[in-house]
Amino acid sequence: MSPTPLRALLPRVRPYRGRLVICAVCLVIAAAVGLAFPAVVQRLLDAAFQQRDRALLDRIAIGLVLAFALQGAMNFVQVFLLTGTAERVVAKLREDAFAHLVRLSPSFYTEQRTGELTSRLSADLAVLQSLLGTWISELSRQSLFLVGGIVLLTLTHPRLTTTTLAVVPIVVGSAFFFGRRLRKASAGVQDRVAEAMGMADEAFSQIRTVQSFVREAEETRRYRHLLSGVVRAAISRAQQRALLFGVVGFVAFAGVVAVLWQGGRLVLEGALTPGALVKFLLYAITVAAAVGSLASLFGSYQEAVGAAQRVFELLDMTPTVAEPEHPTTLARPVRGMLALEDVRFSYGADLPEVLSDVSFTMAPGEVVALVGPSGAGKTTVASLIPRFWDVSSGRIALDGVDIRELSFADLRGAIGLVPQEPALFSGSVRENIAYARPDASEADVMAAARAAHALEFIERLPNGLDTLVGERGVKLSGGQRQRIAIARVFLKDPAVVVLDEATSSLDNESERLVEEAMEELLRGRTTLIIAHRLRTVRRADRVLVIDHGRVVEEGTHEELSIGAGVYGKLYRAELRD
Repeated sequence: MSPTPLRALLPRVRPYRGRLVICAVCLVIAAAVGLAFPAVVQRLLDAAFQQRDRALLDRIAIGLVLAFALQGAMNFVQVFLLTGTAERVVAKLREDAFAHLVRLSPSFYTEQRTGELTSRLSADLAVLQSLLGTWISELSRQSLFLVGGIVLLTLTHPRLTTTTLAVVPIVVGSAFFFGRRLRKASAGVQDRVAEAMGMADEAFSQIRTVQSFVREAEETRRYRHLLSGVVRAAISRAQQRALLFGVVGFVAFAGVVAVLWQGGRLVLEGALTPGALVKFLLYAITVAAAVGSLASLFGSYQEAVGAAQRVFELLDMTPTVAEPEHPTTLARPVRGMLALEDVRFSYGADLPEVLSDVSFTMAPGEVVALVGPSGAGKTTVASLIPRFWDVSSGRIALDGVDIRELSFADLRGAIGLVPQEPALFSGSVRENIAYARPDASEADVMAAARAAHALEFIERLPNGLDTLVGERGVKLSGGQRQRIAIARVFLKDPAVVVLDEATSSLDNESERLVEEAMEELLRGRTTLIIAHRLRTVRRADRVLVIDHGRVVEEGTHEELSIGAGVYGKLYRAELRD
């Protein structure tokens, strides 16, 4: 169960306690001025109607103006400091949530829509920002008005105070009853907003597919349907909020009417002066308004809880692949000896095994190809080596150390991955290459681009290395994106390289250029080549054939290609194609 927003936020607010103390002092001064106002009004009315003292009336009026000027200054300081603090706290919370999310293993993202996650970072945290920026301030202010008003009411006229406070239990009960329903309704709204954002994000990321199948109208219809769910949930939330405000407002101000009626009778009986009645009435209105505001704030708090719990649920999630508490340090330089020992793996407890008793060793600098039919488990092996997932049993060792004993920085820093579809960011070519080492010099970036055979096309781009590649690198061809990915790995300079179907989606000319780049990359590095097209594995020192999650053959390309096993059949089928 996630903590309440206030409890969860306390550690993040604590560094700003000095600012908050100043806010509290300003708030008390401003509230004191507000509470003194009814007493001053009584003096003013008595001076005007009973004493008929013009000088006293002027002094009281000037005093009121100065008091309200002080109140205005205190409100300014308090709001300025509290809003600034709220911005800093929520920004840090966003940073913490993002830092936590990027450390969760890929298995988490197979079950989550990125649009829903960004909704939690934006819309849900905006509710928390409102909670910090205005809710706490108003809660403190109205609490002071309520307590101070009740004390001053009691001192003014205990009998009328009893009438005034009779409505408080009804207001509090209504606030709790409708508040719980409001929290549930608010969480429903946030869930539906996140679902709609997730669907929109998915459509935008697959816009070419949407348009190529002429599905714009259908996607719009789906989005409209989700938005109608948002509207229904929002209307339900508005209904609960309206009921809360309506009931509380009626009860609170019905109490004011009762006080006015009873006080009027006391004035007629001569037991109370008109000035004292006005003073009492102003205090009663202050208390009624405070009770109504607190009920409203309670409703807002319930809404914030519904949104905040979704954020703190993310922060409470533990990675399925976690770093060791006391990691072992790899010896330097990393040699790159890789061993898989009796590795078994399944993507879920209720799912069939993808790998079964897979064992092989790669010597430092050796190039090994892992081939087999689609679905055999090749890419799974590539994902297990950098610990995107953990093995179900067995172990993977780098330089003799179980990779589960290594820090992510040590393990993943020693491995360079070139996937089938390289992921480029929407910045410049330079930024994408330097992603491996942000502090790299211009000469290092150029050298990596040259080694990856990427410099020849980079120099033809409008702004060279500073050319923007677009989201996911859409402005570049597949071969160009792949060579930038290889340049990135060159700059990283890892001991182990994993090539996962790195040329399978390229045309012949692009494949030739990428293969030339890979020839440079593989020199002196332990390399695992995951391949579907067998002509890409001829450079390998050794070929492993995996089928149905098991290594079924091992040898050189020449040995296996003439055999009657899986590799020989795949090779001859490729030749026929």
